[in-house]
Amino acid sequence: MSEPVFNTPVFIQEINEISVDIVDAPFFYNDGGQPAYMRQDQLPADAQILTAARSNPALALGNEYAVPEVIGVKQTPPWGVETQLGLTGQEIVYPPMWATREAAAAFGITLVEPGEAVEITSPVKILQQIQYDYGVFAGHWSPYQNTGMNLLSVVCTDLEHHDFPHVFASTDPQFPLVISVGRYWPKQNKIRVADLWVPQGSALYIPPMPALLGAECIDLHNNRNSARACWGDIHQSTVSTHTLLQNQNGFFYWYWNAKPTVHSHLVHR
Repeated sequence: MSEPVFNTPVFIQEINEISVDIVDAPFFYNDGGQPAYMRQDQLPADAQILTAARSNPALALGNEYAVPEVIGVKQTPPWGVETQLGLTGQEIVYPPMWATREAAAAFGITLVEPGEAVEITSPVKILQQIQYDYGVFAGHWSPYQNTGMNLLSVVCTDLEHHDFPHVFASTDPQFPLVISVGRYWPKQNKIRVADLWVPQGSALYIPPMPALLGAECIDLHNNRNSARACWGDIHQSTVSTHTLLQNQNGFFYWYWNAKPTVHSHLVHR
């Protein structure tokens, strides 16, 4: 008897890409749930212009874990720097929560709802907006643990910040977008983590965060768990999303830990 052959699961698939000139179009506008980039004088008269959330070290949300040590720092030119954190506990639980204005701000992120706009800051002029399909297994891969391109049964902590801005737009017609986030206080040896569930039609703006010596807190994120909301659905195993990023020559700062993580479900709105 021949062995069954299963369809290859979608990991991350790029659908299309457009260039965005941040000098010519410095505002991200949530146009009825679709991402748009324009000058301030092009914004609709009734658009609400938001003040981008600042990284306020006093804000603390999500599950807290002690970071008693930094296990190692690895230079990975030309892409960036990997920092392995030692975390307490047997597993790292990322509590799911809706990405409200307050919840997003606790991680230095601005929630942009339909009809709202925010000014983008960027050290580079040209960025890319890419429409992706993320599969439910996209987070089940580790670039740190010498496991190659195997899909793993556990997901490690894998968070980052970088010198360029992000917009994560929740544009799937069926499911919310899930963004894993963290806030790390190096001097206090602690980190807080969570999963932000971005309602359909909303978006998150993350400003550039270069490496700052002596920073009181570091805001981190990762979007490979974007399709977390699809778990349990037998008909759809991917989400579609639009992301603004620097697609070439970006410099990243990764923070990771090998312990298994827990990402639970949240009831859809």
